[in-house]
Amino acid sequence: MAFQSSLVHASTDISQLKITQPDDWHLHLRDGSHLHSVLPHSAAVFKRAIIMPNLKPPITTVKSALAYRDRIMTALPPDSPFVPLMTLYLTDNTTAEEIRSARESGAIYAVKLYPAGATTNSQAGVTDLFGKCMPALEEMIQQQLPLLVHGEVTDKNVDIFDRESAFINMVLQPLVNRLPQLKIVMEHITTREAVQFVTSCGEGSIAATVTPQHLIMNRNALFQNGLQPHNYCLPVLKREIHREAVFKAVTSGSKQFFLGTDSAPHEKHTKEASCGCAGIYNAPVAVPLYTQVFEQAGALDKLEAFTSFNGPDFYGLPRNTSTIRIVREPWIVPNEYHFGSSTVVPMFAGKSLDWKVV
Repeated sequence: MAFQSSLVHASTDISQLKITQPDDWHLHLRDGSHLHSVLPHSAAVFKRAIIMPNLKPPITTVKSALAYRDRIMTALPPDSPFVPLMTLYLTDNTTAEEIRSARESGAIYAVKLYPAGATTNSQAGVTDLFGKCMPALEEMIQQQLPLLVHGEVTDKNVDIFDRESAFINMVLQPLVNRLPQLKIVMEHITTREAVQFVTSCGEGSIAATVTPQHLIMNRNALFQNGLQPHNYCLPVLKREIHREAVFKAVTSGSKQFFLGTDSAPHEKHTKEASCGCAGIYNAPVAVPLYTQVFEQAGALDKLEAFTSFNGPDFYGLPRNTSTIRIVREPWIVPNEYHFGSSTVVPMFAGKSLDWKVV
């Protein structure tokens, strides 16, 4: 049954869960006053997070990544144990030397591929992966740095709902064929084709992150009761058959799928605009929503692996030893949060959720 824009509530006797503290393997924290506003929401729940590099200007060098990490550490609440795992923004000019320096830094854990023009602040992204990026990609194999892929083509002749499947056929499968030893995370997957591709590849080489919005909503959520700008993200929400495929893959217990919120805050007025920004701010509600997804599937016993085990295992990092409690306690999601000098509207704003992290 489709969740559409609200969750179907399943009835269980479980009133609370204690799980290993999760990590977020795909997080946008922005910068400046915006960083200070949203960082506490993620740091309150997640122990570690892969930090996206698509700032203005983008984080393309080790020097800029370390400087950004310093700003994150400064913005953290006092005594917070949160650990930012930094990434580099892959460009046509990224060198093998920069990849080696990234590994030697001890602070950079992956490299992000944005096809130029695919999403927010991706204008500096890759224009010719096979013609210009092979030295960097080959060095990533040597340094055991994963490639994180925003998997959409940017050809305007390809329908926006088909851009993920086209990317798999035109870019990702040829890349895997050419560099089978390269570890790849297909970020925020949205389609049946992406599920089939990931599961067709061996464990340990290809994995995928999945957002709460792509587990819960199909593309109807963009248009119900009028245009809904706060449900607009990239990759865009897809048909119900695709949501169902992603839902089944994630709740199956497969080790190839793990938590990546893609929490992407934008100021309210830039979402509710004639040309609104793509991105959903879900950091304050992500774990409760994932919990409701697994409850709906009758798979609460598989939640901890998805949130807390599969990601670090893929990255070759130790699992967390700290824990969190998730309790069945209805609460209303705030309509807005402070965001610098403005506000940001969270996912499911004003709605009631069944589960709460304490």
